[in-house]
Amino acid sequence: MKYFIIAGEVSGDLHGSNLANEIFKADKTAEIQAWGGDRMKNSGVQIKKHIKDLAFMGFIEVLMNLKTIMRNIKQCKQEIEDFKPDAIILIDYPGFNMRIAAWAKEKGIPVYYYISPQIWAWKRNRVKKIRRDVKKVFVILPFEKDFYQKYGVDAEFVGHPLLDAIANFKTETESEDFSDGKPILALLPGSRKQELKKMLPLMVEASKKYADTHKIIIGGLSTVKDLYQDFLQDHISIVYDKSYRLLNQANAAYVTSGTATLETALFSVPEVVCYKASPISYQIAKRLIKVKYISLVNLIADAPVVKELIQHDLNIKNMHQEMDLLLRESPEHDKLMKNYGMIHEKLGGEGASERVATKIIEDLTN
Repeated sequence: MKYFIIAGEVSGDLHGSNLANEIFKADKTAEIQAWGGDRMKNSGVQIKKHIKDLAFMGFIEVLMNLKTIMRNIKQCKQEIEDFKPDAIILIDYPGFNMRIAAWAKEKGIPVYYYISPQIWAWKRNRVKKIRRDVKKVFVILPFEKDFYQKYGVDAEFVGHPLLDAIANFKTETESEDFSDGKPILALLPGSRKQELKKMLPLMVEASKKYADTHKIIIGGLSTVKDLYQDFLQDHISIVYDKSYRLLNQANAAYVTSGTATLETALFSVPEVVCYKASPISYQIAKRLIKVKYISLVNLIADAPVVKELIQHDLNIKNMHQEMDLLLRESPEHDKLMKNYGMIHEKLGGEGASERVATKIIEDLTN
């Protein structure tokens, strides 16, 4: 059978690659085309458009790039028509993917949503479109199933694919030592260009305080290499496309809100969650978002497990204050590790990608 996968961001490429691996195992005739990145490409997927050209964040940023986005949607539809897939698999990226879902419904192409959009946080009216256009939703956060079923959407909790990704990583032989004999403070500024430009200067400035006692390392992406060059100071080094190796050795981290906050927790690394948007985007989001927390760690726990520094609270003084607490042994540190263990348990066992691949293939062949 033929499958067309659409992922618009780095995390989606990771989950898409694991899913593709499982589809290839279960369906020996499988052909997969995708909008994705290097991980899916390395899994044997034919990449039609790379994620480095797709990630736009924030209300103002999206408006500024609207012509490009609409051109991408047109291109994507044409590529799907040319390929004639048996199914389209969407991975997060809702602004784009939900337009494709509505179009695919009209064309009679089955649509499956894996890593569903976080409509429980904002834009809840989108649930009606998902119910109309998507055949089945596979959710990865335990509370999402109840949310979707309340609105009559066929949703199933399959566990979190990060558990698979991290388990697979830990079977590898790690040969590189990044530490130079010092504990490591990791800087994970995000994967989108807009995030990097806002977050990295603050993280680098805050990290100077710890340069004598720690090795400061940026977890970078080779797809946007040029954005890091101004920040490679005497106390800063960088590793590209090796965030798991970095987290596996790190003692603490500054992390931009997103999937990386959960990855950091699953590696049991104490973290300070950071987020800053353009003033207009932040004010709009503040009025629309309906959840108490911004990080996946706190959302899953439904409690303030990790400190979130958002917008005006994200300043050097607060970044130092919170990091100082994490770098010493304390009852707070022990409590954090216990809470990390609880989050791991809530996410279910390994095998999410295999379960989703099996269920899609079974659904298509029955």
